[in-house]
Amino acid sequence: MFTLPSIWNVLISTVVFVVAAWYARRFLEEQGIPKGIARGLAVFMLAYLVSWASGEAVDFIQEKIEGPQAATKLDLGMPLNL
Repeated sequence: MFTLPSIWNVLISTVVFVVAAWYARRFLEEQGIPKGIARGLAVFMLAYLVSWASGEAVDFIQEKIEGPQAATKLDLGMPLNL
């Protein structure tokens, strides 16, 4: 089942994304890589992967501390009678 990410996951991964994008942009600038779509995509993908990993680490640690969370069901407000 689908479980929603914790608020800590969202907050920490957002902060990590901004920091990782800033460092990646600065590193590529120091290496002399010209600005463009490929560089922007590389920065985005690196920041995305680092922030995703940090979010997974937060969820893993939270699950170890609090135990597994119950899965949530999607309620559309209408019954399915098949």
